[in-house]
Amino acid sequence: MSRGGVAAGRTRHRPDALRRGADRRGDRALLRRLTATAEAFPLRAPFRIARGVKTVAEVVTVRIVEGEATGWGEGVPYTRYGESVAGALAAIEDARAAVEAGAGRADLLALMPAGAARNAVDAALWDLDVRLGRASLPPPQPIETAVTIGIDTAEAMHRAALALSAAPLVKVKLDADRVVDRIAAVRSALPDARLIVDPNESWTVDLLRTVMPALVERRVDLLEQPLPADDDEGLAAFSSAIAIAADEAVHGIADLIRLRGRYSHVNIKLDKAGGLTAALALADAAESAGFGLMLGCMVASSLGIAPALRLAPRAAFVDLDGPWWLAEDRPGGVRIEAGRLDPPEPGFWA
Repeated sequence: MSRGGVAAGRTRHRPDALRRGADRRGDRALLRRLTATAEAFPLRAPFRIARGVKTVAEVVTVRIVEGEATGWGEGVPYTRYGESVAGALAAIEDARAAVEAGAGRADLLALMPAGAARNAVDAALWDLDVRLGRASLPPPQPIETAVTIGIDTAEAMHRAALALSAAPLVKVKLDADRVVDRIAAVRSALPDARLIVDPNESWTVDLLRTVMPALVERRVDLLEQPLPADDDEGLAAFSSAIAIAADEAVHGIADLIRLRGRYSHVNIKLDKAGGLTAALALADAAESAGFGLMLGCMVASSLGIAPALRLAPRAAFVDLDGPWWLAEDRPGGVRIEAGRLDPPEPGFWA
């Protein structure tokens, strides 16, 4: 496959013409060949949240060749969960022999822990299986996605909100400073948009009580992970007038039990769940337990977003604007304009 890089030493996925050709080592044909590489996508502007600033999206890209078909997948290692690019590559290498020998998506659940590495391999296997006719997925549809305003001064956030005047759903990143002023500034610029507020675990329950009347007054639709995931007991005794979604507090089905009575929604991200296979099971379990669904993402390229689109119709809140932050996305990827996300070009993934 021909690839061109934006960052030095980086290669980029192009989904169609050069996906063909069986790989060989010497004269021995392999059942499969798996390769994993690190890639870096510079952002068009700094992305500020409560725990830091991101200027580059660092991803792991997996390629699995079998016969005439190639499957692709992407994962975004996240330091909040103790992940790194090097660690993800090592985890994929540990599973490579099993995958090349024929291990499938269900096998990955035992072979690899949940996380970005498994997500990348799972996505590549889905792509491969669909191309070979061994699996099917519904075609992705245009969706309404949140577009995100990063943390800044109230004045700068107001200006950023004005630029999103046509977006029906906007996500506002906050920390514990000037919460009311910042929300008011965004709402004054966006009188009609639905709002998600995401403090990324930076609040205390006392601050939550203090700012809740302002959140209600500014018609916030969803509050995402206000308290630290390991210190959210206060939510059990807090009667919220606004829906609250678990993000950092939920990775898999086992987490759902402790979330009851604290959260109304769960934010499913494929990088947390460890792939579309696990995310679909988590969505089923969460809905059965009475939770509403939010579908989120890391700052990723369209290759990381494409699998998540298959879950989007089930979610009350969709936040898949990761590629919107990139200075340059992969060719043929999603298009995001005025809060509408159009799927990738045919053949891009699955």
